[in-house]
Amino acid sequence: MANFSRTWWGKRFIDAIERLTDSGRLQRGRSYASGGKVKSFEIDGGLVTAKVRGSVNPYFGVTKEPLYTTTIDFAPISKAKWAAAIALIASKASLISRLLLNEIPDNIEDSFETLGLHLLPASSKDFKTKCSCPDYSNPCKHIAGVYYLIAAELDRDPFLLFELRGLSRDALRAELAKSPLGQALSAELSAQQRPPDPVEHYYTQPQTVEGSPSLKDFWQGEKRLPQTLEVATPSAVPAILVKKQGDFPAFWPRDNSFIEAMESLYDRVRAKNKDRL
Repeated sequence: MANFSRTWWGKRFIDAIERLTDSGRLQRGRSYASGGKVKSFEIDGGLVTAKVRGSVNPYFGVTKEPLYTTTIDFAPISKAKWAAAIALIASKASLISRLLLNEIPDNIEDSFETLGLHLLPASSKDFKTKCSCPDYSNPCKHIAGVYYLIAAELDRDPFLLFELRGLSRDALRAELAKSPLGQALSAELSAQQRPPDPVEHYYTQPQTVEGSPSLKDFWQGEKRLPQTLEVATPSAVPAILVKKQGDFPAFWPRDNSFIEAMESLYDRVRAKNKDRL
């Protein structure tokens, strides 16, 4: 059976749905999602629409495979409440730095709860579902299957959590960048994103030197090296090149976080070479 979520936010989305629905029906939806029963799947803001194949059942007079329309409509958070949430997030370096690096902090829900809000579904009021199938139970297996596809989409784009609740990725980043801490981090990120300078060759080309070069100048240089070296300014965001990739970049096929794997690697290298550093 397919593993639909690798990230904590995808798994926590399913956990939230399980607390609000019948777990048995949700498992039936998992088999629907993994069995290719969902023919189309679209997300537009907070509205998720899918076309899901039904089952042939001659006993009930269903002789042709039906196609049902399933919708899940997430309730948006108001602009005023979003403003309060963004102000709180922007005041915490641990949250804003990870969000600007395309990561979702695992404790972000705690900040929403202090304001009486929830990013993940917390009650049936946070979303409405509808399916054109004759099963009046909620969720039907078609709706449940779409839940798992949403979790898979969250793996690919964690900021979908915000979009489902009414705030786009661009709007979130723009608002966070307005804060003093956000401005400093955005400047650092922009500096790291400078495009490479074009060159004619990948490797250094040989140069013709007229006359016989001095061996002393060749080995020792024509000018003495400076006695002191200018100390490089440390980055405002450590390991920014790694963190910019996010937890699950496209080139990372494993189920564990790319950032956590790199942090573990660097810790081992640092421990092994502690006498040399």
